[in-house]
Amino acid sequence: MPQDLLLVAGQVLAVADPGTLSAAAAEHGAATLDCAGLIVAPGLIDIHVHLREPGQTWKETIASGTRAAAAGGFTTVVAMPNTVPVIDTPAWASWLQAPERGAAISVLPMAAATVGSMGETLTDYAALRAAGAVGVTDDGKPIGVAGVGDRIMRDALELAARCGLPVSQHAEDTRMTRGASMNAGALAFRMGLRGMSVESERSLVERDIALVRQVSRSLAGEGFTPHLHVQHISTRDALELVRGAKQEGLHVTCEVMPHHFALNESALAGYNTFAKMNPPLRSEADRLAMLEGLLDGTVDCIATDHAPHAAFEKEQEFEKAPNGITGLETALGLSLRILHGEHGMPLAKVLALLSWAPAQLLALAGRGTLAAGARADVVVFDPAATWHFNARAALSKSKNSPFDGWAMQGRVRWTLCGGQIVFEQGPA
Repeated sequence: MPQDLLLVAGQVLAVADPGTLSAAAAEHGAATLDCAGLIVAPGLIDIHVHLREPGQTWKETIASGTRAAAAGGFTTVVAMPNTVPVIDTPAWASWLQAPERGAAISVLPMAAATVGSMGETLTDYAALRAAGAVGVTDDGKPIGVAGVGDRIMRDALELAARCGLPVSQHAEDTRMTRGASMNAGALAFRMGLRGMSVESERSLVERDIALVRQVSRSLAGEGFTPHLHVQHISTRDALELVRGAKQEGLHVTCEVMPHHFALNESALAGYNTFAKMNPPLRSEADRLAMLEGLLDGTVDCIATDHAPHAAFEKEQEFEKAPNGITGLETALGLSLRILHGEHGMPLAKVLALLSWAPAQLLALAGRGTLAAGARADVVVFDPAATWHFNARAALSKSKNSPFDGWAMQGRVRWTLCGGQIVFEQGPA
């Protein structure tokens, strides 16, 4: 049923029946947004974003990336540490969050799990958490494959558990994938490209779950629980392992990207570098498994892996082009179209996967909810509006999206972060 929402001093002050907050709004001098016929929801949260700053600002900046995020309805993004230099110290974690970066919304750091993301020496997790880091990862470089092997991943899980942080893992055994540029299978064979096997993802998830089991037992008497988060899961086999770990009672979570439930490997036909990513687009069976995992609750949240690249980088031969696509401006529209519109997922569940669930996963208090006392982070969108994504008009500095021209469902009208309007779209 319709309700009024009063935002004051960056917080949700009250939620009440229509018309009952008029006096309080006048007392606080609050402006009014008429949201009749629109959905008012918690601001979206993306726990897997590459903002490319410091070091690669020709691709994206914190300012441009967060403007794109606001246009997509996001009010919080978690920035990956694979910048130049790597975000592996408290000083760099603080730098990322400084007002001088010009962020339109909240930016939280996911710090490097090992020094320089080299897989050999753990970073100072306690100090990084104190500086605002919400987890650790060597994103793009699987922990415990290179470097000193399994031991470093086990140590990371134990130290992170003691510090109350998740270990977010890029699940790829890179010993199996050297030189690979797409999913292994008949299409890769026909295209003359080396494929990345399903086994490369499955085997590392299996190993990491075994390590979580070991560390859980060793820490059981101390009250600490290791948390493994599997990034951008893409295969049915790996998802089945996560499902089993959850049933076992282990703290294992995972995220799925819109491109892995919207596309399959056929999008690469014609050597389309704008659909090249890691993990790669998989088989149709794997795509359907991602949908099943979202529908049955095995998948914990939706993230984007927003990975901007300049046109000159993508417009080269397939094997040389970098992996990654943009995603912040298309995630909500794709999720509403595919999950809600085509597969009948309740609207509230779609929104939870993009807001409440990631907030819970990373223990982000006061986010992902519109309860009284929460942060005044809000997205207002028209659920009935359909529109077509125009990559050239996107606010991201880079335009590398395979969804150019795609029909989207649900148009963002306003995004508010801390009670301030950070994006406004006029009615169509």
